[in-house]
Amino acid sequence: MGDSEEPVPVYSSVEAVYGDGAQAEEALFRYNQLKSRFAQLYGRDPVLFARAPGRVNLIGEHIDYEGYSVLPMAIRQDTIVAICKREPSEGPGEIRIANLHPDKYEPFSFTTDVQQDIDVERLVWAHYFICGYIGVFEYFASKGINIGPPYGLNVLIDGTVLPGSGLSSSAALVCSSAIAIFSVLGFNFPKKEVAEFACACERHIGTQSGGMDQAISLMAKLGFANVIDFNPIRATDVSLPSGGSFVIAHSLAESRKAVTAATNYNNRVVECRLAAIVLAVKLGTSPKEAISTVRTLSDVEGLCVSFAATQGSSDPVLAVEQHLHEEPYTAAEIEGLLCESLTSVIVDSRTSLAVLAAAKHFKLFQRAKHVYMEAKRVFSFQEAVQVKRSEQEILERLGNLMNESHQSCSVLYECSCPELEELVDVCRDIGAFGARLTGAGWGGCVVTLVKESVVPSFILSLKERFYQARIDEGIINRNDLGLYVFASKPSNGAAIIKF
Repeated sequence: MGDSEEPVPVYSSVEAVYGDGAQAEEALFRYNQLKSRFAQLYGRDPVLFARAPGRVNLIGEHIDYEGYSVLPMAIRQDTIVAICKREPSEGPGEIRIANLHPDKYEPFSFTTDVQQDIDVERLVWAHYFICGYIGVFEYFASKGINIGPPYGLNVLIDGTVLPGSGLSSSAALVCSSAIAIFSVLGFNFPKKEVAEFACACERHIGTQSGGMDQAISLMAKLGFANVIDFNPIRATDVSLPSGGSFVIAHSLAESRKAVTAATNYNNRVVECRLAAIVLAVKLGTSPKEAISTVRTLSDVEGLCVSFAATQGSSDPVLAVEQHLHEEPYTAAEIEGLLCESLTSVIVDSRTSLAVLAAAKHFKLFQRAKHVYMEAKRVFSFQEAVQVKRSEQEILERLGNLMNESHQSCSVLYECSCPELEELVDVCRDIGAFGARLTGAGWGGCVVTLVKESVVPSFILSLKERFYQARIDEGIINRNDLGLYVFASKPSNGAAIIKF
């Protein structure tokens, strides 16, 4: 049985998740804080804790939802959910959700209706737990599991993944919530299946997630990055060079993926789908068949490669360059090619219809070119750590691939921002082998590859060159700098902890 087929692990100590030493001590302090606060709020201890980590994507940006493999690693920052079922004596069934930091995140109560709608126009932080709740019961229904009337729940949450950082705080919260819910109800499931339905969960808050974030959060192993493949989901361990370390630095521009979805994240999903359909038509598929069968650029890669073969190549980008034009497409032009209105082409998705309402044009050439080139970089990255070269050569090769990825994200996919561009330039200037935006973009974090031996001096230089001016302006507190810039090795995936 592969790791992805194993159930979510259940541990009785924090050391099994966080390792020994200072990190375990810090984690135990957090769990004890949660337990104490939980008892104050609800009059008894939690039955269990569920935790899921954030992640940093090393390479492979905005291609998971196009069906292509990505290469992330889990980070030590995580979200912990403490939970117990509510007793009938506690009153009518409800879900009470509180946060260890109520000054930042106010408490909420929800009904136990497993079909409740989430108002995506009025999102609050606790809706991410409700995403997990709805998703668990949808999964139960798909498996024919009937547990009777839904139970009320008492919940307390703590997270160390900065929201809006591009480090997948949302997936960490949804995954830990889903695990906590089915575990407190007496169930456990294979990590692969949990990753799949946790991905579907986020669509309840209007984000068309591709599944990378949930997969690495569930399947990560200490000491390894992973190539994550889709359809079906599986994870392949990747050993990174021991002399290198990844430093993650926040641009201090918040990436609000769900709030700006119609013009940013979901807009790119729609542009890629339209690019795939138009390519299929240009390469000989009837418009009717293309509309009904093509959803992602990976669906038409075979057609693109066949076209490239007529010119002595195997590169799908050739088809993009010869069959899509660089000027933005209007809705009318695409409708003319497809003989259908765009609203009828993507009528199956409420969030995509919101994109159509907001979009003035569609950049099909740029989005498709990025996806095909970025997909190739993922495998080049994986190959680079497997080929026998000197450590210096491997680090330089990985850094070059990261730099190429950032250039593509910035120019072709247009998911960067001025703060990210400045931070990338500073990181390269002070000695990084490579630096690139990570996560959805439009803010959030940069991931850089540096020699492990220079990490302390690199972070000090970053403080002087990028953060000091922001500290002086009062944008961040000097004492909080460790939250915004830190080194990370690959960490463990999600787990249930029962002390």
